[in-house]
Amino acid sequence: MAATGSEKQGTKAFYVTTPIYYVNDAPHLGHAYTTVAGDVLTRWHRQRGEKVWYLTGTDEHGQKIMRTAEANNVTPQAWCDKLVEEAWKPLWEHLNIANDDFIRTTQKRHTDRVQEFVQDLYDKGEIYKGGYEGPYCVGCEEFKLPGDLVEAEDGTKLCPVHKRPVEILKEENYFFKLSAYGPKLLEFYEANPGFIQPESARNEVVNFVKQGLDDLSISRSTFDWGIPVPWDEKHVIYVWIDALLNYATAVGYNENPAKFEETFPADVHLIGKDILRFHAVIWPAMLMAQGLPVPGRVAANGWLMVGGEKMSKSNLTGIKPQDLTSHFGVDAYRWYFLRAIAFGQDGSFSWEDFTARYTSELANDYGNLASRVAAMVGKYFGGELPASAADGDAEKAVQDGLAAAVATADRKIGEELDFQAGILAIFDFVKQVNGYITEQEPWKVAKDESEEGRARLATILYTAAESLRAVAVLLNPIMPETSQALWDSLGAEASLGTLASQPVQDAATWGQLPAGATVTKGAVLFPRLEEPKKD
Repeated sequence: MAATGSEKQGTKAFYVTTPIYYVNDAPHLGHAYTTVAGDVLTRWHRQRGEKVWYLTGTDEHGQKIMRTAEANNVTPQAWCDKLVEEAWKPLWEHLNIANDDFIRTTQKRHTDRVQEFVQDLYDKGEIYKGGYEGPYCVGCEEFKLPGDLVEAEDGTKLCPVHKRPVEILKEENYFFKLSAYGPKLLEFYEANPGFIQPESARNEVVNFVKQGLDDLSISRSTFDWGIPVPWDEKHVIYVWIDALLNYATAVGYNENPAKFEETFPADVHLIGKDILRFHAVIWPAMLMAQGLPVPGRVAANGWLMVGGEKMSKSNLTGIKPQDLTSHFGVDAYRWYFLRAIAFGQDGSFSWEDFTARYTSELANDYGNLASRVAAMVGKYFGGELPASAADGDAEKAVQDGLAAAVATADRKIGEELDFQAGILAIFDFVKQVNGYITEQEPWKVAKDESEEGRARLATILYTAAESLRAVAVLLNPIMPETSQALWDSLGAEASLGTLASQPVQDAATWGQLPAGATVTKGAVLFPRLEEPKKD
């Protein structure tokens, strides 16, 4: 399993990957969902003070890309270049994705290393020549088992993901001796029960491997858009063997031993459940064959659904993230999907649900709290944060609530990848602070101009502002822009330093925001939503 933060300090980086995405079209919400999850996870670990490496990229070989390029009357390379530079990279920048690297499988740093890896396996006797005949889905770029297929009303065999007919391939290929690794994989799963998450995904993989594995075709010989097999250039390497190796080639496999040693293997591979077998069966078997360490965890998220179907371009259900960020804002977008959908389960996107949660939780609970506190400090203390007097039971309850929220959020987000539960813990604390202000009624206390009254008012407002200081730290990995705005509003940077340097695990340490800090009421964090324009 992946090492904990304390074990990783100064040694191995906390290494997280997304799938590398097919560039047959522009990215949609499903792609962004996984990528934002990885960004939140890695930002969280960075804010623990850990060394982190976050990798994403694009998968640019294979029959699907070749056919898409042909349909658009351009070369595959030209098609990939256009999509990567005009669609994929700009979207990740738009969504504030702080990836450390972006790998493309057409880059020489990747293609050369893939050939070396496959050549090594061939030299070890792990690869042999044979023939393949059977169903293949070009959309998945996957050889299908007959039991995987679904049947249309007319008896046609369909891919269960794309609901399109599979093609029957018959060609000469090279095969990897995957069948030999079934017992080793089952032994590994048994020894590492957290390797595949969620548990339903683990059970699926274990049952699949127990049925016996077939050897895997690792080359194609009927088209040429791919990495040539080094000992037989009439073949190109099967796109999934090519793709999986990006996790090694991007961090210096056979090129930068020091970088590879301090990064590989991945602590967490974030994937969609439809590519689970590639990552939980084929990938670890390839690494075992090469004598390399296997990943710490393969975490399969569910599908985003529209009308009961998986969101995808091929199903005509792809929605552009920009359609939502232009209305709700980028931070709210980053927050919503991890808040509304339990990671690892399927979830349906709803414009109405997004609107309701935005209004209730972001605008009313969180944004309004920040505005009220800043306004009261400005009104009653001239914008200078007062020192707290004696804390009573009400203040201690807030402090205890914060400690519980930090512990829960750190465990749920940082370790368990339960983003929803971690976010809920933070927002439960926001509700608690709102309740505290409602009960303490500082606007009434302010009418008492005695020394005791002023001291009590100072304690209430300091408690609220210090709570917001902690909330800004906890929400920074999730909503960095609004968290920075809140941090600036509290005047925290002058005394505490940058928001990114505040350890999330220490956010509950009470009293960090100093008296005398300049509190200003900035722009509304989550403005009232305008009615969406109708076509």
